[in-house]
Amino acid sequence: MAGFITDLREVSRRDTGPLIRLALPICGAQLAQAGMSVVDVMMTGRLSATDLAAVSVGSSLWMPLMLFMTGTLMGLTPVVAHLLGAERRAGIRLQVHQALWIGLGLGILSALLLWTAVMPIFSAMDVPDAVARRSAGYLAAVGFGMPGVAIFQTLRAFSDGMNHTRPALWISLIGLAVNIPSNYVLIYGGEGLTALLGDALPAPLQALPALGAMGCGIATALSMWVMGLTMAAYTRRSRAYGDVELWCEPAPPRWRLIGELLHVGVPIGVAIFVEVTLFTLIALFIASLGEVTVAAHQVALNYTGLLFMLPLSLGMALTVRVGNTLGQGRPGSARLVAWNGILIALVVALLNSLILWLTAGPVIELYTHDTAVQQLTLSLIGLAMIYQVSDSLQVSLAGALRGYKDTRVIMLITMVAYWLVGLGGGHWLGVYGLFDVVPPMGVHGYWTGLIAGLTVAAILLGERLRRRSKAVARGDEEIPDTSI
Repeated sequence: MAGFITDLREVSRRDTGPLIRLALPICGAQLAQAGMSVVDVMMTGRLSATDLAAVSVGSSLWMPLMLFMTGTLMGLTPVVAHLLGAERRAGIRLQVHQALWIGLGLGILSALLLWTAVMPIFSAMDVPDAVARRSAGYLAAVGFGMPGVAIFQTLRAFSDGMNHTRPALWISLIGLAVNIPSNYVLIYGGEGLTALLGDALPAPLQALPALGAMGCGIATALSMWVMGLTMAAYTRRSRAYGDVELWCEPAPPRWRLIGELLHVGVPIGVAIFVEVTLFTLIALFIASLGEVTVAAHQVALNYTGLLFMLPLSLGMALTVRVGNTLGQGRPGSARLVAWNGILIALVVALLNSLILWLTAGPVIELYTHDTAVQQLTLSLIGLAMIYQVSDSLQVSLAGALRGYKDTRVIMLITMVAYWLVGLGGGHWLGVYGLFDVVPPMGVHGYWTGLIAGLTVAAILLGERLRRRSKAVARGDEEIPDTSI
């Protein structure tokens, strides 16, 4: 044990800097992409409550689809990282091309679902007709962008695996820069442009129709394609990828390689989908508890979600570092790299808790002036401070395990911890309480369930990483080889 701690200290001095340099651009890219959703809500909210509701309802359908697709494509990152570490660069191009076939297939399938399946869902959800019609138009427009975002996410996974995370940051900022003016023009039309620029605006531009929620969807699709095509152009022209000539010769689908990539990636997509649906279902369950409760829950979730971007990015960077080290044939060092990342995640969690403690009051006042909402949000933030440690640890542990291409266990643990413990336990505490000891806790019960679910996930993932990393370091287990 003493030897392990000594080795860990040495790895910490050597690996902490590169890990953080990988993680920070990923964090910036995540924040930029989240900023697009904030812009969509703000701009449609200024137009009408109906358009805002249409975008909100529509986002609850296309975002889980996109995140499942993104998670599935993230399976490419550890594959590229392993090949890079092993100096087997010749195999990287073929793997990326197979991932592009997967991405295009998922993008087209997602578009078809958004074009054909939304109205029956709206009918089952009893969405008001006006909201349903506008939301269907919004989703139809977003659907055209799904193949574009699939291209972006595939090439981002490749670039991340090559230890080159900055392009995703800059290109996400380009997407945000396209999204803002496109939203303004398409949502508000000529009337909005005239109010902004005055009567000097040319007559054709003054005659542009205000498309509302559909305009927001078109702007989102446009941003997706700009990001995808810009990422393709960058990977074609940049010298940062060395001798990996990604676009020199297209590779047709090879079903064995596609199957192996899906074997690694689909469990990641399912795990992310499970996490997203956890928060979606909680929002639906608490809808009956009143407007104050719903508003407080949304404010607390939005604020803490921004802080979650740093541990999330750290987990994604940890996948790359562990994968590179394993690819170099150094399983003992990979184990140390993984646990060093977990220690950094613990420090990040404590930092996030401190930020929440110091800034909760002023930040909540920026969201709302309603005293009742502020007080309830503050109590939820108190619970959020408790789960920062388990949340940061579980996402970093999952990132390290992805570096080992160990994704199916993550999926199973996520399903048990989030749906059974987190959602099931939270619903029981919220509605029924704890036997005769604790009365029904309302929204606080659901948040207590989140604490329990995230804690269970962190404990199980930690035990899995301990066993997996030790077995690979001893040579008792091998990493699956996804190669030509």
